[in-house]
Order: sequence, then structure tokens, then C-alpha cells
Amino acid sequence: MAESQVAVAPLVTSKLSVKAPEFYPSGYNQNFDSSFEDGYDGYLTLAEYVQDFLNHLAEQPGCFETEIEQFAETVNGWVTADETLQELVELVYQQATSVPNFSYMGARLCNYLSHHLTISPQSRSFRQLLLQRCQTEYENRDEAAKGDETARKQFHAFVLFLAELYLNLEIKGTKGQVTRAEILQEGLRELLNVLFSNPVDNNLMCAVKLLKLTGSVLEDAWKEKGKNDMEEMIQRIENVVLDANCSRDVKHMLLKVVELRSSNWGRVHETSPHTKATPENDPNYFMNEPTFYTSDGVPFTAADPDYQEKYQELLEREDLFPDYEENGMALSGPGDQYFNDLDNKMDPEIEEAYEKFCLESEHKRKQ
Repeated sequence: MAESQVAVAPLVTSKLSVKAPEFYPSGYNQNFDSSFEDGYDGYLTLAEYVQDFLNHLAEQPGCFETEIEQFAETVNGWVTADETLQELVELVYQQATSVPNFSYMGARLCNYLSHHLTISPQSRSFRQLLLQRCQTEYENRDEAAKGDETARKQFHAFVLFLAELYLNLEIKGTKGQVTRAEILQEGLRELLNVLFSNPVDNNLMCAVKLLKLTGSVLEDAWKEKGKNDMEEMIQRIENVVLDANCSRDVKHMLLKVVELRSSNWGRVHETSPHTKATPENDPNYFMNEPTFYTSDGVPFTAADPDYQEKYQELLEREDLFPDYEENGMALSGPGDQYFNDLDNKMDPEIEEAYEKFCLESEHKRKQ
């Protein structure tokens, strides 16, 4: 037999490059370097380079740790005068207060630059210029809180950025200790007062976010000075809930902050790291244990001395649970009474009792 002939297509060599326009979606900036490893090569101005890096951080926040050192080194080689340093501060500030969810990353960036810029301007450092820029916005707080929706939105972005700065900007003391900027602590207290003094919904929502973010740290700092400023804030919240014409949802959010603070801002004090946690030495040992109920409706957890006996009784009450196959599929059909009962409305008597409970709770809150 004659051997079959297999046609071999000639090898086609593509002339396309991985950087060809065909490989980029429309509108993509091909001059944007995803790694910034080449420093400021190809950039004509500091503003162009810094803005591209800020946009890069906004899109890929995970690259902060790997690329911030190169960025700071590049900026050190470019910023040589007060004017360019001021420009750098303004670029970072605008990004942190105008791009959604960038306030935390902006505060981290500010902290890094405040410690790693080696330039020696004639007047002020990066941190000093940054705080001066924040001071300018801070001085307009009363007008901003009373302004239109656009003005208030910009003001709220500034407030939350200042909160992130307070948490992330590290100040090194003369003895090498690391502290927070006390001027920001006092500024946040005054900003809370301004927000509560103008109790429209979005001002109050900003105050809620601010307290959730910094409440525990602020209270600790105030207590160290022997101040009860947080008690005053909680009293202001309670007054707003009773008197302000804000929405019911916002009042609920404010009450949740009061509840959060009453639980020590959700913090759980751990036992000593050298002591093994046991039910005897750790009151929170069973806090995450599930709660079960006996046949009489009495709750019990693993902390109950008769736990094993009660739990075994619970397992034997098979009639309380629907039957399931081993693969997890329910054997009960769609018309099964067990499932139908779940969809029934509350008994009129129970519904009346529930409404009474809600009214009494609301009355107690107002007292």
C-alpha cells in the first residue's frame, strides 16, 4: 500500500505584538504601566505620574505593599521644591476625598510618605502640608454641614478621610514611641458636634460611620485624659433620637451605635496569653456556643451542668425534626404539614402581644 500523504500547513508567523492595539479594550490607556517598575520614565509631569499611580492603587489595592517603595523612591527624585511637594499633597488629598472607598488607602499612603520622603523643603514636611490642607477644609465645617447635598457629600468624604488619617497616621515621639496625631482627635470631636448640630439624615449617617470607625479608639484616648467626651456624644445621640425629625431608619442606626458602645464597641477581653481559657477563668468561654431548648422550652447551652443529659433527650425527640435522606434531600413533600406551618401567619393573639411589645420598647427608649 502506498503511504498516505498528510498535508502540512505552512507555519504562519504573526506580526502582532502583545502590546498591539488589538489586545487592548477600547478606551484603555496603553501608556499606563501596571507595575510602575520603570519609575517616571515616559511621564512629562509629576501630576501625571502620581495620578496614574493613585488610579492604579484604586483599581488594584493589593499592590500597595509591593509597589509603594518604588513609588516613594521615584517621588523623592522628582519632588525637590515646596511647590511640587504641595502639588503632591493636593493630588493625594483629592483622590482620598473624591474616589469612593479610597480614604483608607489614601491614609495609608499618607502615612508611608510622611516617613519615607527624604526631601528637605525649605518650609514644611509632607505631613505638615497635609494637615494644613485638612485644616483649610475643617474651617469650613459649619457652612458645609448646612450646605446643599453636594456640599454635604464633599464634607462627609473629608470627615471619613480625617478619621482614617487619625487611625493610620503614625507620629513618632522624641523617645521613639509611636502615637496618633492629637490634633486630629480634637478635630474629630468637633466634627461630631457639627454633624449632630445639623441633624439631617446624611449628616447623621456620616456621624454613625465615624463612630463605628473610630469610636473605640477615641473613647480610649479620652479616658486616658480623664475626659467623658464619649458620654456626651452618646447623650447627643439620644437627644437626636427623641427630638430630631430624621427618618426612622437613621434613628435605628443611631440606637445601634449606642448599643455597640454599651458592649464596649464589640470588643471581647481575652484571657492572659499564658493562661489556657477554661469555663472557670474565661466568662466568654461559652459565648459562641449554640442555644438549645428542652421539651418544656427551657434554654440550655454547653455551660449547663446537665448539658449531656438534656442534649441526649433532645436527640431522642426525633418528631421535632423532618426526616432527611443521607444526601441531604428532604423526604417530606411540598404538602407536608411541617413546612406548611412555617408559612402560616401569626396567631391574632400572638400578633397583638408582639405589637404591644414593640410599643413598650419604643416607650422605654424615649424615657
